[in-house]
Amino acid sequence: MKSSKGTVIKIAGAYVAWVMGSGFATGQEILQFFTSYGYTSVILVGMNLLGFLLIGPMILQAGFENGEESHFQYFCGKRLGTFYDWFLPVSMFAGMVILISGSGATLQEYYGLNHYVGALIMAAAALTAYIAGFQRFIKVVSFIGPAIIAFVVVIGVVTLCRDADGLACVNDYPAEMQAKQPVPFAWLSGLLYISYNLCGGSKYYSALGRSANTAKEALWGAVIGTIALMAAILLMNCAMLMDIGQTAVQDVPTLFLTRKISYSLGAVFSIILIMGIFSSCSAMLWTVSERFVEQGTRKSYIFAACTCVAAFLLGLLPFAQLVGKIYTVLGYIGLVFAACVIYKRVMRITGRNGK
Repeated sequence: MKSSKGTVIKIAGAYVAWVMGSGFATGQEILQFFTSYGYTSVILVGMNLLGFLLIGPMILQAGFENGEESHFQYFCGKRLGTFYDWFLPVSMFAGMVILISGSGATLQEYYGLNHYVGALIMAAAALTAYIAGFQRFIKVVSFIGPAIIAFVVVIGVVTLCRDADGLACVNDYPAEMQAKQPVPFAWLSGLLYISYNLCGGSKYYSALGRSANTAKEALWGAVIGTIALMAAILLMNCAMLMDIGQTAVQDVPTLFLTRKISYSLGAVFSIILIMGIFSSCSAMLWTVSERFVEQGTRKSYIFAACTCVAAFLLGLLPFAQLVGKIYTVLGYIGLVFAACVIYKRVMRITGRNGK
């Protein structure tokens, strides 16, 4: 079957939509895993570009080639794969907690809406998307990822043009930056960002690969999505570095930077930011439910509703602390999976295993 450019773009949009949750869109994730390490953060972005380009397409193409087969057992073998099959829904539930907390923090910071109300709105929206079905969800989120990236690029470029002198003052705030670092070593932070995103999103990426018409579509969708994602991270990272003394103490640093440009622009971005949180939260809910119940049944809707209620209650905890602690733990566990993906594909390319 001939590859379609439209399908490639749709896959690329849905690919980045996974990462566009509360951690990325609010800037808290970029701040902790990249910006907090100062000038070294630029090298970390380059490391992530290579990591995502290496592992992401492998997962999507494996999903296309192997259909419904457990991608964890395909890459990691039966025993370790079984562990990841059970670990994934636990990690995705933890991710949902962060996303719901992030939505509450965003709506509270910009609109003064009670944190509980904002979190409840996000939990209800995710449940609605789940009930609508995976394919309809993909059609929606494929537009959200590019929209957030476009907005982040605008914020980054404007900030770079207006506050470029601030780059010279990065080292003036060592205490503020160190307080945000999830791990002591910059290189480890870069690796953890790769592993927790690609391991946590592997089930979603595998399903996304199955939605492609050809293996080439899966490959180029992942490649284009990765390049767009890393360009956005680089711009936002540099923008936050220019005013690190202020951005380091914000729960939602992207909104802080947007408000510096225009309050009206900030209002628009806050809506797009919430859409990004919605895209990731809905994908995580689908991943959790898919592991335990058959999709499209009454039982699955009840299970999803209970999951949303539990995530809402835990999502009332402080947002910034959740990002640093939960994502770091998930990253460590995801490192083994990332190594298995690379090993499996190398063995396949060299012809040392049959499948």
